[in-house]
Amino acid sequence: MDSNAIGGLWDRLTGLQPAPDTWLVVATALAALAVVVPRPVWRLSRNAITIAHEGGHGLVAVLTNRRLSGIRLHSDTSGLTVSRGRPTGPGMILTAAAGYTAPPLLGLGGAWLLSGHRITLLLWAATALLAAMLVMIRNAYGMLTVVLTGGAFLLVSWLAPTDVQALFAYGVVWFLLLGGVRPVFELGAQRRHGGAPDSDADQLGRLTHVHPVVWLLFFHAVSLCSLTGGGRWLLGL
Repeated sequence: MDSNAIGGLWDRLTGLQPAPDTWLVVATALAALAVVVPRPVWRLSRNAITIAHEGGHGLVAVLTNRRLSGIRLHSDTSGLTVSRGRPTGPGMILTAAAGYTAPPLLGLGGAWLLSGHRITLLLWAATALLAAMLVMIRNAYGMLTVVLTGGAFLLVSWLAPTDVQALFAYGVVWFLLLGGVRPVFELGAQRRHGGAPDSDADQLGRLTHVHPVVWLLFFHAVSLCSLTGGGRWLLGL
């Protein structure tokens, strides 16, 4: 690839795109709500949140020098990330805490990029993260899910016109922000009925000797604060 082509790609990646109209931002927020709130639709769309959840575990495991063995995504929207290293300590705590916080924090980061009119950069960064995650997927359903998701980002970023890219990017970020809130409430409901004894909150409770409810409240704080801050960025407030 010659220097002109590389320069063109760099300019495309780092260039600014025009901000969409306010009505489009609001419309994508309503569309995201429509795939998060109704239970039948959520059963399908939650797969994307699971990708972000397990990807968060995997990324933090690598960043804390744990050995990431693999990630599995299941058709019931559950997932499993396996890493090796010390069973206690800061690395394990951060890895366990990264799951429920990853979707809203990714949404917050995406909202920050969109507030700076970096639509293409957001789409390419998401594609790169999905490609890196694909290497660690260890089951067929997980591979299919990540390939389809990454393929959607790739097609939109390369082939779609600017307004379609904006529509897609804002919809994805709103979905991460809103979809990052619901799983924490679902976890709380499961724990109240005696379910999920090995949830991330319960594992963190055993690791830190802090009651799991405190960790559940922490997850709530991260998701709701991310939604508030990210929503303000997206709406230009």
